[in-house]
Amino acid sequence: MKAEEAAKKILDTMLGHLDFPVNIEIQEGEDGPCLQILTSESQHLIGRDGERLDDLQYLVNRVLKKHFPNAKRVKIDCEHYRAIQEDHLIEEVRGLAERVKASGKPFRIRPLNAYYRRIVHNALVDVEEVESVSPGGSDRLKRITLKPKQS
Repeated sequence: MKAEEAAKKILDTMLGHLDFPVNIEIQEGEDGPCLQILTSESQHLIGRDGERLDDLQYLVNRVLKKHFPNAKRVKIDCEHYRAIQEDHLIEEVRGLAERVKASGKPFRIRPLNAYYRRIVHNALVDVEEVESVSPGGSDRLKRITLKPKQS
């Protein structure tokens, strides 16, 4: 059994024990496999700001790594929630970058987890006049600062 199939089985078993009627599809993404949950009860699985999806993803990956130590990290999404959030975040950050370019003043965005911070940094790679800086520390949520690049 491949790691992606095992991850799908783990997730299906977890959601089955919670009595969620779901269909799970394996999708290949740029950054590894994604288990897309299709259900009529998506709001219960997504939670507030995707927190339940984060929890499910964490648990599935922990169990998967026990059985497949070299498996790629699996992303869990429900009704394309994460994809939609990522698109909105990229759009928002590019607009903020334009604002920073125009004003010349730095701007701190809302607190984000590591996954979304990486998306922000990647979205601004091709913007030459603006850089994104993450603070150090071990906090789960951090605020990235967008600022004009120094020449």
